[in-house]
Amino acid sequence: MLLSVRVATRPSLPLPEERRRASSSRRVVLRAVHTTSVDEGAASKEKKRRPTDDYHATVRSLNSRGRHVPKKSLGQHYMLNSSVNEELSSAADVKEGDVVLEIGPGTGSLTSTLLNSGATVVAVEKDPRMAALIKDRFGCTERLKLIQEDITKCHIVSHLGPLLQNQTPEGQKQKFAKVVANIPFNISTEVVKLLLPMGNTFSDVVLLLQDEAAARMVDASVETPEYRSINIFVNFYSDPEYKLKVGRTNFFPQPKFDAAIVKFELKQISEYPPVASPKSFFSMVNSAFFGKRKMLRKSLQHLCSPTEIESALDSVGLPITSRPCELTLDDFVRLHNNLVKL
Repeated sequence: MLLSVRVATRPSLPLPEERRRASSSRRVVLRAVHTTSVDEGAASKEKKRRPTDDYHATVRSLNSRGRHVPKKSLGQHYMLNSSVNEELSSAADVKEGDVVLEIGPGTGSLTSTLLNSGATVVAVEKDPRMAALIKDRFGCTERLKLIQEDITKCHIVSHLGPLLQNQTPEGQKQKFAKVVANIPFNISTEVVKLLLPMGNTFSDVVLLLQDEAAARMVDASVETPEYRSINIFVNFYSDPEYKLKVGRTNFFPQPKFDAAIVKFELKQISEYPPVASPKSFFSMVNSAFFGKRKMLRKSLQHLCSPTEIESALDSVGLPITSRPCELTLDDFVRLHNNLVKL
């Protein structure tokens, strides 16, 4: 069953005047507590059972160096609900000794959850303001390595390699890192294409994506309007799983769409479908879907003649009038392997 995680949040960050009123209200509450008979032991236990409210942690972080306004151009939406961060960490089964890549740590709410799990975190943050905030919040934490860089231009392996070697006992196979991140919706496809072919570095990639995009990536049903080349890509390199829907009210600022947690269990190279060259394979797949409603004998004619394409389709048991939306991953693999022989 898919659950929707929602919390009631304030529509905007408190301004200085509102913070002063809130502070005054807290003092009144504290005086009231001292005038009543309260079982402090029971209250302490109750406090421990309550989940951390990341709304206040986020507000404090954003106001710690002046009022930080999230940048729309960077797709910044900060998480307000700590239980969502716990779900992200749990989906990747993050535990003590793991090495985790976090993309866009923002205010550090997810970073805190990962560190509390005992993991070593490599956080890549593009925004220099937020990178400075992370440094202030976590100080000189040894298990946090902060990299101020664009993830799409970052040489990830060079940063993770030494950490993975240190975490791997001598004589044993090198450990794999994990990815756990609440990424900007506007770079989700780019990040997925960057990370999924890295099965030699990562075992699992857990991302918070726009809900509709998440559903499209996970569902590989042929002959549906959502079926496209990204489905072939995702299933070539991983086994995807839709984990949990997350309501838009859990973010600040609130986005226009709900989100979802998706787990990609990455395949090793030996587990990839048998193609001569992944590069040529995806070149063919992308060409096929560029003309999604066209027959393959027309959309692939820059690779082979229509007659040769028809012959290849027939030899793998597919109709010569086939369109890309009708082919599964296995169908594309067999077609590609037949065409490269020509």
